[in-house]
Amino acid sequence: MFTGLVRTVILYILLILGIRLMGKRQVGELEPSELVLSLVIADLAAVPMQDFGIPLSTGIIPILTLLSLTMLLSVLTLKNIRLRGLICGEPSIIIQNGHIDQGEMRRNRLTIDELLEELRNQGYTDLTGIQYAILETNGQLSVLPKADRQPLTLYDFGRSTTEHGLPVVLISDGQILLSNLKKRNLTQQWLDHALTEQGISNCKTVFLMTIDDADEIYLVKKETS
Repeated sequence: MFTGLVRTVILYILLILGIRLMGKRQVGELEPSELVLSLVIADLAAVPMQDFGIPLSTGIIPILTLLSLTMLLSVLTLKNIRLRGLICGEPSIIIQNGHIDQGEMRRNRLTIDELLEELRNQGYTDLTGIQYAILETNGQLSVLPKADRQPLTLYDFGRSTTEHGLPVVLISDGQILLSNLKKRNLTQQWLDHALTEQGISNCKTVFLMTIDDADEIYLVKKETS
C-alpha cells in the first residue's frame, strides 16, 4: 500500500512538472505536438501506477525522454521558422476581405456550421461585417471586423486618457503580499495608513486590495458568513 502511494506521488509530481514545462496554456490552446505529448505522458504514467510489478523506471524514463525532446523542439522552433511551421503548423485565413475561402475550409476540415458557431461565440452573426477570420494553429478562430463595424475608442474622438497600468495585488484573502509592496516601493506604514483611510483596522478583514500605476486603490472586504 505504501509502495503504491509513493509511486503515485512521484509520477504525479513528474506530470505536474511536465505540464509546467509546456507553458501556461489550456487544453484547447495546445499545439498538436503538445496535445499528443500530454496524452502519451498520461498513458505512460498510468501503467506504473496500476501495476506494481512494473519497475517505476519503466514509466519515468520514457516521460523524461519525451519532456527532454519537447524542450529541445521548443528551442529549435524558436530559432528555425521552417521547423516551427512544420511542427506547429501555420494560421489559415478562412475569411479574407469579407470573402469565405471554401478551399481553405476544406483543407482544415472546417464545416460551415462550425465556422458560424465560432463566429457566434465571439458575438458575430453578420458575415458581411467581418474583414478577416483566421484559424490559429491552436484551433482558435480570431475575428477582425471591418473598420466601420469596430467599436469607437477615445482615440477616435481625439481624447486622451490616463494609463492605469496593471494593478498589483497588495492584500489577498487577508494576507499582505510583501513582495508586491516592495515592487511598488511601498511600506507597511503606507499600507496601514491606506487601510485606515478606508475605515479598516485589520488587514485580515480585507478580501482583495490592489493598486495601479495611477495610485488608484481597489478594495473588497471579506463577507461575513
